[in-house]
Amino acid sequence: MSAQLVSLGDVAEFIRGVTYKPGDLTENFLTGSVVCMRTANVQKALDQSDLLSIPRDLVRKESKILREGDLLVSTANSWNLVGKCCWVPALSYPATAGGFIAILRGDDRKVDRRYLYHWFSSPDTQLNARNCGRQTTNIANMDVNRCLALEMPLPPLPEQRRIAAILDKADALRAKRREAIAKLDQLLQSVFLDMFGDPVSNPKGWPMVKSGELYAEKPRIGTTRPATGKGCLVVRVGEVGDYKIALDKSSRVELPKADFDRYVLRSGDTVLARAIGSKDQLGKCSYFDGHQESVCIDSHVMRIRPEPSICEPAWFHFLISSPSGKSMLQAKGGATAVQFNINASQASDMDVALPPLVIQRRFLKISEQVRQQGDRSIQAAAQQADLFSSLQQRAFKGAL
Repeated sequence: MSAQLVSLGDVAEFIRGVTYKPGDLTENFLTGSVVCMRTANVQKALDQSDLLSIPRDLVRKESKILREGDLLVSTANSWNLVGKCCWVPALSYPATAGGFIAILRGDDRKVDRRYLYHWFSSPDTQLNARNCGRQTTNIANMDVNRCLALEMPLPPLPEQRRIAAILDKADALRAKRREAIAKLDQLLQSVFLDMFGDPVSNPKGWPMVKSGELYAEKPRIGTTRPATGKGCLVVRVGEVGDYKIALDKSSRVELPKADFDRYVLRSGDTVLARAIGSKDQLGKCSYFDGHQESVCIDSHVMRIRPEPSICEPAWFHFLISSPSGKSMLQAKGGATAVQFNINASQASDMDVALPPLVIQRRFLKISEQVRQQGDRSIQAAAQQADLFSSLQQRAFKGAL
């Protein structure tokens, strides 16, 4: 069925988020408070695990209170994240949007909200939304009026609902795959705790050592050289993932040979986010298992190199990336006016329970089997994502 082309602004509006000061924050769910969503909450699904609240009086207009079916859109972020969006489900508490995001609210008389969500979250629209960003020194700000001028296909409402229902079913399959991958990670955490106990309370009675005793050398903070687009691959905070480094997103830096020992990674290194804007992200880390090119780190990242004769590097990474390990890092870290950080001395001063190497290796055999299953699931998820993108393209070209 053919669809007319309309401007986004013909069927929806952007509602700007609320600005507030750090001193305005209040305890969550108090009478007279409202949850304020931030860019960290805008994920594939609305992340409700880390909420902040502000006084209800700061929300001057009722239209700024979130409704089921709204979209939250990142409007001030690094360029590659401008336009990132998520669906707002039914919430059990009043909520609004913070200053770096906006509410995209469809007109129910003209557009089905699930149709709007699938169109706005599609790869083509996301690219167009990013291109509405105005780049400044460190951040890109969305030109909301340019975004509202984007054209979208708009078939009659019954056809919109039919398309949205098909995409919802396909998206549900992707969600189940993501849940299965997450459960594999949970399985490994359970096996780790069963074999070694909590590394803080140490119920197994392993010898306690300072974390620095496990290192082959002092932790290294990365280079301050700017990215140039050529030279050595460089890992920044954004490339540090839950396990592997996202090297496909890395930039490059021209690094003198004399600096290679200081900043280049070796297989077995743990790469740690050591300077970051959110405390809950401090200590996020990845395991480096080698690459065909030289890979270095930037100044917001720390390299930790375990001594294999004392502890298995992959076991150490699992220790430090566990919930208890992250808590230890965050407890040691400090804060400045603009970011949370941890230095080499603090990363070397944690009290760590050290089990025998033979038991560490036993755990790593189990871990490898689970990781292989996870890799197969990730590959399948990538194929599903490609198929879903193809389905979206067909849907909004009238071919579904």
